[in-house]
Amino acid sequence: MKRKSTLSILRETCRGVCVQRLTHRLDAWHKRRHNTAFSLIELLVVIGVIIILAGLILSTVGYVQKKGARARAETEIAAISAACESYKADNGIYPRDPTANTATDKLNAKTDGDPTSGATNPSGATYPPASLVLYRALSGDRTLDHAVSATDQNFNIDGTTLTPPLTALPKAYFAFRPNQLSPTDQTQPVAFIRDPFGNSYGYSTANQANQNNGYNPTFDLWSTCGETAPQSGETFQQYQQRWIKNW
Repeated sequence: MKRKSTLSILRETCRGVCVQRLTHRLDAWHKRRHNTAFSLIELLVVIGVIIILAGLILSTVGYVQKKGARARAETEIAAISAACESYKADNGIYPRDPTANTATDKLNAKTDGDPTSGATNPSGATYPPASLVLYRALSGDRTLDHAVSATDQNFNIDGTTLTPPLTALPKAYFAFRPNQLSPTDQTQPVAFIRDPFGNSYGYSTANQANQNNGYNPTFDLWSTCGETAPQSGETFQQYQQRWIKNW
């Protein structure tokens, strides 16, 4: 019987050991891969959590933005009201359309709750004219071109021609920023005083014309805070409780 050489025995032994080691390593690799890989269910759970968190973040951002807009509206209404008092101190009356029941007298805070423009919305047509009377009176810009010049001496606060014209430039009582006017593009004429929600502020002297209309005997100034109508089953007065207003 032929005896195996020492080298042959070592080779066979090494081969067995190497195969065994390789097998162990492959098994360990498969186990690690199995333990670290995500299953489909785990991926769906992670995606669901991300969607929920994103929704929470978006809702929080919306709440913060609305709260900030309301705070800004309160500040602006207080500042504009103070400017109206200064105007009255100089002129004896609050800003009001010279022709009765055409703009500030026509807009009624008790009934006109939608500041958006539209063919089917009569309220929306009354907001901008009243707002422009207030803008012309407080800014001195009678021609709505974002500047006060000698041309403005020829016009009244409702945009009608003055005869004779003013002997001096109209006095400015309030400096409106571009983001307080619509459109914000200063190359275009002013359309209305813009609240933080993008709509026209409401300005009315309706109570001076008819005590059954409006609220204050001086003037009413308000923002509908981005809303346009009462919610389902809600009265107009309940809807008004969410406005920022001076009454």
